[in-house]
Amino acid sequence: MNILVNNTATVVHEKNLLTILTELGYENLTIATAINGEFVPVSVREKVFLCEGDKLEILAPMQGG
Repeated sequence: MNILVNNTATVVHEKNLLTILTELGYENLTIATAINGEFVPVSVREKVFLCEGDKLEILAPMQGG
């Protein structure tokens, strides 16, 4: 399935958000996610499914001052 991950065209083999994050190497990391501009809480990632052409944003917290 073709989706955009942080504005980069990406092919993934899964449709479930939690499984896609694992496929992309983000398991066990503290990140925030949004699909098509809508925030997706960690508690519902396993219940969320993406469709062809969806836009997935993955954000990691930054430190600094």
